[in-house]
Amino acid sequence: MKYVRIRKAGGSAAYGILRDGMIELINGTPFDGKAEGTGEFIEAESASYLAPVPFSKAVCIGLNYRDHAEEFGLPIPETPVVFMKPSTAAAGYGDDIIYPAMCHRLDYEAELAVVIGRECHMASEKDALDYVLGYTIANDVTARDLQPKNGQWTIAKSFDTFLPLGPYISDEIDGSDLYITSRVNGVTKQESRTSNLIFTIPYLISYLSNVMTLLPGDVISTGTPGGISGMQKGDTVEIEIEGLGILKNRIGG
Repeated sequence: MKYVRIRKAGGSAAYGILRDGMIELINGTPFDGKAEGTGEFIEAESASYLAPVPFSKAVCIGLNYRDHAEEFGLPIPETPVVFMKPSTAAAGYGDDIIYPAMCHRLDYEAELAVVIGRECHMASEKDALDYVLGYTIANDVTARDLQPKNGQWTIAKSFDTFLPLGPYISDEIDGSDLYITSRVNGVTKQESRTSNLIFTIPYLISYLSNVMTLLPGDVISTGTPGGISGMQKGDTVEIEIEGLGILKNRIGG
């Protein structure tokens, strides 16, 4: 299935299933095991997309591609570098990314995001994928110039709209070896495959769930390849991942 979350007329949120250019709205959610089609359809091109999941926490992994660590002159990590983003950082396909006034360099970061489907606590690597609902695309937007000044990453990573997700969650793919790329104004900036992750998806789920309980809808953003650079107001950034479509956003004021 390809699950989307959209804004209906009047502003309420609804889940749906994307098939052949149409979205069928569902009762319930992808997480409760009770999702059923309502028979109400919306054209996918005309839909207003929300972030596909209202997560309680987004757990993000830094420096998880060797070339990204090398472009910053940093050692390859021996354990996952972990930070978190608040739920208010979420944005959907087509939403503007807000360029904060205090920021002077705003970067894109193309990432594969894992969406947890059921409560996960102290999972083994062997069983880790049993807790996954599916995968989506993330853009780990970063106020790069604020990162070293603060001595930690929370401020630089946590502005509103700094975690676009979408356009949908798919349970139809294997996340272990997918082509990932980013483009700014149509120019390719990053290219890699998720098979180049330093810490694999099962390892990350196990590692994190032995620290904190992962709840249904929580997101693990798995890290970005090398090739990051700045964006300007008015730019359009696209993140594309094999089997997950394209996440497209504009940089607003």
